[in-house]
Amino acid sequence: MLPTLIISTSSRKNSNSLRVARYLQQLCQQENATTQIVDFENYDIPNVGRGSIQKEKLTTFQAELIEKWHKAQVIIWVLPEYNWSTNAEVINLFHQIASKDFSYLLDNKIFALVGVSAGRGGRIPCLDITTVLNKVISFSNKFSVISPRLLESHETDQNLDEQGNSLGNSLYETTAQSFVKYTYTLAQKWNFEEVLA
Repeated sequence: MLPTLIISTSSRKNSNSLRVARYLQQLCQQENATTQIVDFENYDIPNVGRGSIQKEKLTTFQAELIEKWHKAQVIIWVLPEYNWSTNAEVINLFHQIASKDFSYLLDNKIFALVGVSAGRGGRIPCLDITTVLNKVISFSNKFSVISPRLLESHETDQNLDEQGNSLGNSLYETTAQSFVKYTYTLAQKWNFEEVLA
């Protein structure tokens, strides 16, 4: 199965996004995927206009993120919803990555998006990041696919415990399982088409 990276993009300690990332890791492992998580708790990427990622001087967090992203073929972005959008850190990351030094991270990947809410939300962060991610892939002249199937994690703390274990909502479980299966089916088709090209 394709190597997978799940990126929890909330910088809050023990965030709902991290709960979702841990739950998805369990589901991905059921599909026999080699799966790792990167958490934004130690995020230290400079804001655009105030600095840039320097490939010769990567911090511990930057090196971990870039190395795991490079090795993975499936990247699942877990995006918190803040005020009907997502957090600035993840948008800033995409602006920084779309440079000649790191644009290879946008090539030959399957990206899948998960929106996380404490209430009934999650779709808007996915739609916002779809727009940004499509733009940076195109701008960098790379070839990747963003899955059209989104996962919205509603009422996350009522459905998952801190370790990412399900609290028994069968609809939540079925929806998440369907998302994971769709993501890997898409990844397999993409790789198959690539071989034929």
